[in-house]
Amino acid sequence: MSASHDGHEVALELDCTTLPCPMPVIELARHLTDVEVGELIAVVAMDAAAEVDVPAWCRMKGQEYVGADVTEDGRPRYVVRRVTA
Repeated sequence: MSASHDGHEVALELDCTTLPCPMPVIELARHLTDVEVGELIAVVAMDAAAEVDVPAWCRMKGQEYVGADVTEDGRPRYVVRRVTA
């Protein structure tokens, strides 16, 4: 099931709510190629460092940080667009 972010469909949502830093970003890196270039992948993470780590990872890896929102149950979610292979 895909979820929406500002009208754009999230192709893959990773539930990293129980994972400590740096695991949410490691999971993002591991699953990036599970979505096509141009698609959105979201990381749901309770780890406070993810708010900084996900955008920093995007800058280092040449991906687009789309922004943060929350899931229907209020958990923080960080959305990334895959722009490079």
